[in-house]
Amino acid sequence: MPMLPEVQERPAAVEPPHEPLAPRPYGETLISLLARNAKQAPSRIAVREREFGIWREYSWSAYLREVTALAAGLEALGLKHGEPAVILGDNRARLYSGMVAAAMLGAHALPLYPETPAAELAHFIAPGARIAIVEDQEQADKLLEVRARQGSPEVIVYDDPRGVSGYLDRNLFSYESILAEGEARLKAGAGLAAALLERATPEDWAVVLHSSGTTGEPKGVPLKHRHLIAAVHQAAEAGYFQERDTLMGYLPMAWVGDYSFSVAATIALQGTLCIPERQETAMHDIREIAPTFFFASARSWDNLLTRLQVRISESTPLKRRLVRHFMRFAMGIERKRLAGKRPTALEKVWKAIGEALVYGPVKDHLGLSRAKRCYTAGEAVGEDTFLYFRGLGLNLKQFYGQSENCALTAAQRDGAVRLHTVGHPLAGVEIRIGETGEILIRAPSVFDGYTGADPATAKALADGWLHTGDAGYLEEDGQLVVLGRVSDLQYTASGERFNPAYIENRIKFSPYVRDVAIVGAGQDRLAALVCIDIEAAGHWAQVEGVGYTSYADLSQKPETLKLVQGVLAHTNEVLPEALKIRRFVNLPKEFDPDDGEVTRTRKLRRNVIDANYAKPIAALFGGQDSVDVDLAVIYETGEKGTLQRRLAILPVEEA
Repeated sequence: MPMLPEVQERPAAVEPPHEPLAPRPYGETLISLLARNAKQAPSRIAVREREFGIWREYSWSAYLREVTALAAGLEALGLKHGEPAVILGDNRARLYSGMVAAAMLGAHALPLYPETPAAELAHFIAPGARIAIVEDQEQADKLLEVRARQGSPEVIVYDDPRGVSGYLDRNLFSYESILAEGEARLKAGAGLAAALLERATPEDWAVVLHSSGTTGEPKGVPLKHRHLIAAVHQAAEAGYFQERDTLMGYLPMAWVGDYSFSVAATIALQGTLCIPERQETAMHDIREIAPTFFFASARSWDNLLTRLQVRISESTPLKRRLVRHFMRFAMGIERKRLAGKRPTALEKVWKAIGEALVYGPVKDHLGLSRAKRCYTAGEAVGEDTFLYFRGLGLNLKQFYGQSENCALTAAQRDGAVRLHTVGHPLAGVEIRIGETGEILIRAPSVFDGYTGADPATAKALADGWLHTGDAGYLEEDGQLVVLGRVSDLQYTASGERFNPAYIENRIKFSPYVRDVAIVGAGQDRLAALVCIDIEAAGHWAQVEGVGYTSYADLSQKPETLKLVQGVLAHTNEVLPEALKIRRFVNLPKEFDPDDGEVTRTRKLRRNVIDANYAKPIAALFGGQDSVDVDLAVIYETGEKGTLQRRLAILPVEEA
């Protein structure tokens, strides 16, 4: 179904030259900037969405009309200033319109992760919440269950009518019906459209997101219009964003980066948001999108490299030799660049040959041939992965941010890229290191405090600085190095201090490890709980002729155990003697957010892992060579079960 009245069905076009946008003060709102775009560039494409294989394009003028009509319809349903509008579903154009329409009313979006079960959703939806906009029947059913428990949300608006249109619920409305109601109100009230454009102020919340909740319940993080616009301008001045970028809207809508990129940056800088048909088709659709700006997590870059290597291994012998030769050459040049050396004239010639034969075709296959800036964040990216994609000619860099600062704090600059840093502070961002080694931030983009007069606000914003909870230091040239969470710092029995996240990130440089938890606080040695990556390890098993029936079966194969042994032994090479990993166990399942072991952004909840895996942890330090476990699991349906398995425990030094 088309999102907007005006639909154009044509492929993405190369952006023509344009005049720079006039500087905008932070006194603007996302709504006033949206209106500016509709006035200055009414026919320019604001949103593209792939539906049933067809790319549908929507101009800035059509985008503004849709958002205004939807805001009028939501107001008729009772959405008021300062109230939340729950957003639940995968990336869809109508859900983005719903978030902006809520902001137009002076209300705010409350996006939640679509895979969150109903029991967990209830924590985020306050009693008395009026409105929710959902993607489809699956999400509507979950909110109907939440409403039955606590009476909210009162009204549910759905986009996809399949399976929902037949429900007998007077407070369940189709998106089209609310849009039609809003259009009727706009026609009946001559001044309503203009009044809606003036409703929001820079001090209004535009969105409320939630912290990851690694050490407790997630906290509500309200971001005002002025915070988001300041963050975008800070990043643009540092070259992070450019005007009229093409971005892909595929990140979780409940993650701060998606709102900052897909909503705030596209509106403030007149970018074009391209939405793939489904999450499952994103890596296919990106070839048609050809973004100029692309962000992916470190793990996503690792997975992308794994899939690429699989495709290469299935090609002809000549192609495999060409790719291996030119990629070794390109990665060698990147190592020299990171060391501050420039390529020679002859190396530049060979790089140009490689661009024609290998690098260009591979970038085109990935859909990144137009990408001017590629970024990663959240955790350290593997050295081989980093060098590989930079060797291809992608301008891959790291950045650092948090929900409380609109995800935009520091980023690497061209010519100042290092593997171990996250770059310089963005324009307008001050960073200093506290007495305990904690990273402190001050900037116009820093939020004003958590929702509900949360007592954590005073601690987070003490002395006028945002206390990030991350440990780090500044290098002589001002680049920031992030070591991990301050709360994660632990001590062995001998008093040796270590940060498990740092060691874990080094281990996850391997594509065969999806997650790992380092344990050993108060012990005389360190050990590891390892979750293999079923895609990479499964392909490896296929190539090596290792048969298996399930994740649990593959994790305990002797060949897999030896593979992981080698990964841990390689990591030990860069660790001091007192912090080397001595023993490990492969777990029979991945860490799962539904089991509470990781957050929705896959950050470890260490207290839950310690409790869930107490038996194998005790065996790691008790000298046993195996352990029987009964692990409680929660399936996607919400049903609970038990996974019983005997797990092998091996020393790392035998690798």
